[in-house]
Amino acid sequence: MLNKEKLLTVTDNVLFDEDMKKHTSFRIGGSADAFVSPESALEIEKIICFCRDTDTPYIIMGNGSNILVSDKGIRGVVIHIGSGMSKCRIEDCDVYADAGILMSSLSKKLLEENLAGFEFASGIPGTLGGGIFMNAGAYGGELKDIIESVTFICPDGMIKTEAAENLDFSYRHSMFQRGEYIILSCKLKLKKGNYEDIKALMSDYNSRRAEKQPLNLPSAGSTFKRPEGYFAGKLIQDAGLMGFSIGGAQVSEKHAGFVVNKGGATAKDVLDLIEHVQNTVWNKFGVDLEPEVRFAGEE
Repeated sequence: MLNKEKLLTVTDNVLFDEDMKKHTSFRIGGSADAFVSPESALEIEKIICFCRDTDTPYIIMGNGSNILVSDKGIRGVVIHIGSGMSKCRIEDCDVYADAGILMSSLSKKLLEENLAGFEFASGIPGTLGGGIFMNAGAYGGELKDIIESVTFICPDGMIKTEAAENLDFSYRHSMFQRGEYIILSCKLKLKKGNYEDIKALMSDYNSRRAEKQPLNLPSAGSTFKRPEGYFAGKLIQDAGLMGFSIGGAQVSEKHAGFVVNKGGATAKDVLDLIEHVQNTVWNKFGVDLEPEVRFAGEE
């Protein structure tokens, strides 16, 4: 049982019994016992100490753009790294940014400073911390290509800054997926560019995204990782699953690599649809599709 009174002595930035539909791009999920939006590393440390002292489970989330929350909700504390931790400082070509800043917001700041190299991320609907966690990428770029170092809280509570080459970055993967790390901030290394060229490239990427992806419906972005040698969307389309639905969850009719919430979808609908897609693609092509979307909450 969550000790609400004790948690309130640790932080004022808390909502109890919070509907997680409000905080995920899928617009799916039950309520969280507590939803906390810290404003500093110290506040995060205090919240984690509370959770450990009271045997309260906790999870970390950013903008909720790559997460599917259980219909039963989340027991314990959701630590939301968002607008309370979204500062950014730019020194020449070095960018020091907090984990809670939206990548779309950061891209606009970088444009104003004529800094190139981040254009590929301008349309990714997540926080920088969430992007680092999964090494987000698009249009041939990945965050690992421009990250110089990351500052994070270790599982033992120590705050550490580590160079990018030591963080096990690979396709949609980082060291942070292996344990209870909390990303606080990072240093990006960019290069000077031309304002109009940077703006044009961002516009091109965002136009292509809008043209090809089902941005008009709630989703968590690409549902599956790209299997080596294949494209997930092409496999799913060739399996005849484009438009296939279970409940309110549907394989997008615009891009088969996306599962969308066409209205009233439950987490169970999405999970059942993901399993059906995986089984069908495996039976037809012998290719194993690994979900890119993370599941959180009670099973």
